[in-house]
Formats: sequence, structure tokens, C-alpha cells
Amino acid sequence: MDDKGVALKRDGNASDHQPRLAVASPRDEAAPGASEIPESIPPQALLARVLQRENLQRALKQVRQNKGAPGIDGMTVDALPQYLRDHWPGIRAQLLAGTFCPQPVKRVEIPKPEGKVRCLGIPTVVDRFIQQAIAQVLSAQWEPHFHPHSYGFRPQRSAHQAVCHVQTSIRDGYAWVVDIDLEAFFDRVNHDRLMTRLKSRCQDAALLRLINRYLKAGVRVGERIENTPLGVPQGGPLSPVLANIVLDELDWELERRGHRFARYADDCNILVKSRRAGERVMASVEHFVSKRLRLTVNPLKSAVDRPAKRRFLGFTVSRQDARLKVADQAIERLKAKVRELTRRTRGHRLDVIVAELRKSLLGWKAYFGIAEVLSPLRDIDKWIRRKLRCYLWKQWGRAGYRELRKRGVSVREAWNTSKSAHGPWRLSKTPALARALPVRYFESLGLPAIAAR
Repeated sequence: MDDKGVALKRDGNASDHQPRLAVASPRDEAAPGASEIPESIPPQALLARVLQRENLQRALKQVRQNKGAPGIDGMTVDALPQYLRDHWPGIRAQLLAGTFCPQPVKRVEIPKPEGKVRCLGIPTVVDRFIQQAIAQVLSAQWEPHFHPHSYGFRPQRSAHQAVCHVQTSIRDGYAWVVDIDLEAFFDRVNHDRLMTRLKSRCQDAALLRLINRYLKAGVRVGERIENTPLGVPQGGPLSPVLANIVLDELDWELERRGHRFARYADDCNILVKSRRAGERVMASVEHFVSKRLRLTVNPLKSAVDRPAKRRFLGFTVSRQDARLKVADQAIERLKAKVRELTRRTRGHRLDVIVAELRKSLLGWKAYFGIAEVLSPLRDIDKWIRRKLRCYLWKQWGRAGYRELRKRGVSVREAWNTSKSAHGPWRLSKTPALARALPVRYFESLGLPAIAAR
């Protein structure tokens, strides 16, 4: 079956939730955008690859899996398949003719732990679909050429691999780290530099124009549209690939200089053997980033220091043997989440609270489970159980004495605890509460232990 006028149709044997992309039938050849794409596509015809049926099917599936909020037009991800069934031939014709205009992204501010905000740009779901299709083609084209120690937003690579590579380098005697953080990287990417970099491997002028239009699409803030002369907005599927294309130049420069490093998006750790060497590297990298990439190293978040005093992707290392350890900031963020879920004013039953905690804790453990220093995690487990004892004690109120007796606490101990002048948090650490609500009780409710291996 040849790739003519791509349209969306429903597979009679498939669920409504899994629509598939299919080529139009012969009677649809007169539809807009129905020109035939040859099976053998020359390397420069990347836009044709973007619009191939299989690539579009993958893009639609990925966008639906990612879900996400609507853009400025209010269209949801669930509404996308039907919209494409109705409108794809016309959109495809515009893409081929070079007249397609992306819509501005919607500005969304996400609070950061230090009190600042991260600005995301949420594209419309149609633009997300097209961006995803472009990203898949660019990624396949650039992936073989990316540096092996670039770990962010790449297939078969992860933050864990980046952290473990840094740990290996430390154990090999590279006892100092040049911790590089690029200031507002996604907001400050130079479009001219990016387009020049893209042209080095992409000779398809039509695709380059489309990418440039996405870069220049603008952002809606409130009721006004602001221009975007710089940056790649976080929130779209295309931005991570473009970020790696920009910073690939830095990776290979570090390789040329013989440095050990690991980079994940705009976070980069360079490992050296002395402070003096680290300071030289920091100065030269700052110069390269400023003059060549036209970006800025953040002086407040970048430093030359011992690895145990820095954090990378939520981890640090122990001083003696460089064992992986969860950074204090990551533990504090987890505590903040637990406090939010165990607020007294929520008024939920304990099993409901534990079910919500379970989801958050399992996700947290899935990422931080590679930590080798377990004592801070055991302390967190104890603290979480104490929070839950405090939550339940508040719920019992005047029934506290009866509840303690019901759970096997002696008359004297139950009486002294229930009549104590101390507050719930202080009482949550008493032997009476520990006996009435032991570890096995929380295990029976499904509360995971994050220190368990």
C-alpha cells in the first residue's frame, strides 16, 4: 500500500481509544495533500519522512500516552484523533506547501523548590502531534552522532546512567567536580546558532522552515502574544531534541579536550583530579559557552568542589567511598509532599491517605532506589510512619483512650497518653502509639518502605 494522502480512520476491530493512522483509499486521491510520497526517500527529504504513515502513527500514540494540558485552543488530547480524521488532509497540504503556521504556546508557571518558577510553554495538541513527528525523525537522524556521555532525552539512556558514570569517575581518582549549570538554558537558546547546527545534517529547507516557525511561534501570556526571539519552550516534544542538538557541540568540545564528564540536558558534571585543574576547566568552559554557544553559565549554581558537597540529578556521594546517596534537597521535597498528603484538614480515612502516599513513594523509590547509603531513607520511613500516627491520633480525638486499649495498650499507658498535655506530634513518638500502630500495621495498609531492598 503506498503512502497517499494520510488520513485517520477507525479500525473496525480496534478500540475507540486506539485509532490508527491509515492511508487514504484510491477514491480519496483528489483530497488535499494527496500527492504520492515515493517509497525510497532521499536523505534530504526529511519532511516526507515526517509525514510518513508509520511515523505519524507513532507520534499520535506517543502524544496520547503523554496526555498533558490543552494549549491555547482548549483542545484536549482525547479530542485529537477525531480532529485529525476530519482535518488532516488540509493540514498535510499546508505542511507540504510550506504555509502551515503553528499557534503560540500557552505560558504555564511551575513553582520550583527554591521559590522561583519554571516557565513552560504548552503547545496545542495538533502542534504537539506535528512536533512529535518531527522529533522522531530528527532523533533518528542525530542519535548516532550524539556523544555517548550525553544521557538526557535519549533512547536507552537515563539519569541513572549519568549518575553512575560520575560515580565511576570519582572512584577512578577524579576527586573534584566542575558542576556546570546553564542559566535559563531553554529560554536563551540562540535560534541562529541552532538553525546553523541543524543545517549541518539537514538539507531539507522545508523542514528547516517549519522548525524555525515553531521556534518563532510566540507565547501567550494572559491575553497578549509575546514574540520568542530566543529559546525553545519547555513543554513541547521537539524541545528536548533541539536542546541536545545545541549542546552536542559542548559534548564534543569536552571530548576533544580529553575531559571525563556526564551531561543530562543542561546539567553537566566534569570530573578532574585537582581544584586547580577544575578552576581552569571552569574558566575555559564558561568562555566556550559564552562565545561559541551564546549561552551563560549560572554563577550561583555552578562551582568547583568535592563531589560530596554537590548534587547531580538528585544524588550526591558519600565522602569516604563515593557511595550513591540521595541529596538532602530531594529528601526535603519528599517530606513536603508527605506533609501535603497528611494534612489534618483533608479529613480522609487513613487507608485513603496511605493509598495516595503509596503512589508517590513508589514513584520516588523507582528513581532513588539506586541509592547505596540507606540510613537517611530508614529515617524517612520512620518519619512517615510518625506522620501517619500523628494523623490518626488527631482523628481519634476524645476516643484516643478507647482506640489505644482496643489495640492492646495497657490501661495505665493508654490513660497517661490520652490525658497528656503534649501535642499530637510529640505523642506520635510515644511507646503507646508505636505499640498500637506498629510497622506491620502500616505494611498491612500497603505503605511501602523506601529503604527496603
